[in-house]
Amino acid sequence: MSEFAKSWLTEYCDVSRETFDALDRFVEFLSQENETQNLISRGTVGDIWARHVLDSAQLLRFASNPKTWLDLGTGAGFPGLIIAALSPARVTMIEARPKRVDFLRRAAEVLALPKNTEIICAKVERVSPQAFDVISARAFAPLSKLLPLALPFSKQDTFWLLPKGRSAASELEAEKPLWQGSFRVEPSLTDSEAGIIVAHGVSRRARGARR
Repeated sequence: MSEFAKSWLTEYCDVSRETFDALDRFVEFLSQENETQNLISRGTVGDIWARHVLDSAQLLRFASNPKTWLDLGTGAGFPGLIIAALSPARVTMIEARPKRVDFLRRAAEVLALPKNTEIICAKVERVSPQAFDVISARAFAPLSKLLPLALPFSKQDTFWLLPKGRSAASELEAEKPLWQGSFRVEPSLTDSEAGIIVAHGVSRRARGARR
């Protein structure tokens, strides 16, 4: 899968040799750091390129040249660090755990990310709202909690890219009566049973309104 991941990145993201070298350094750095803190599942350490790097990079398929990108609950850097390494967008990452933030800041140096990359150590609800072109969140919170938390950072044309694994369709179906906008589930490249919720024009549905 690692070779498939690198081949996909070459074909669809036009990744330079310099960027590949930086990603290689990051993968090695992550593997080493995972020995001292539980950043990713140990079962995925042997296939970081596919399970984490490609899993993050595939979101770029659904983003139309965004200028700003917000990643919530970035954790070990997915997808935020990868998007910042592969995209010209100004990426802001929010992570509440200080140890994770320390890792993210050191990882950003390993990746030589642009200076306009921002890493915020705070709970999402304590960050001053501002609008972003794209909002992403991977393994951060159930959709019922995620949508209200992220809404203050959206605008009418914001794209929401939410990898939800195998629960994507069921979570979306449960929340549809409460929200309006364009919602769909796209298949993941890294797991045939997993889905990515792609949404646009998201807003709360008025009380009493029908679907």
